[in-house]
Amino acid sequence: MSKTSQQNTTTDANGVSVIHSQAHTSGLQQVPQLVPVSPGGGGKAVPPSKQGKKNSFVDRNSDEYRQRRERNNMAVKKSRLKSKQKAQDTLQRVNQLKEENERLEAKIKLLTKELSVLKDLFLEHAHNIADNVQPVGTETTTTNPENNGQ
Repeated sequence: MSKTSQQNTTTDANGVSVIHSQAHTSGLQQVPQLVPVSPGGGGKAVPPSKQGKKNSFVDRNSDEYRQRRERNNMAVKKSRLKSKQKAQDTLQRVNQLKEENERLEAKIKLLTKELSVLKDLFLEHAHNIADNVQPVGTETTTTNPENNGQ
């Protein structure tokens, strides 16, 4: 299968080269490729919003520059304060959770001791009941004088 293709290159108003190509044998329509045109011969295409700013010289003594620097400095201060506040909040939350964890661990110890005591009482009570119950097939015909009033 042989492919023969034809390419035409045009440059539009934004300085972007468009390569149009046609493949004769495939029958498929190909999408045009956008290739940036830059003086250096390669690299990234610059968005239109930043093309004018790239080459413009900014006077560091101008009012516009000072205003932009002031706004930027305020934004940086605000961002740093916000970050610092977030770190403090996180630290405070960590300390609260540690205290709560310690309280809960102490409660677990207390409840474990209480459970152990109750288990021992239950087992002792169950053992006493088992000692007082006679097996079903061994009834005695003699009366016990201690149990007559009960």
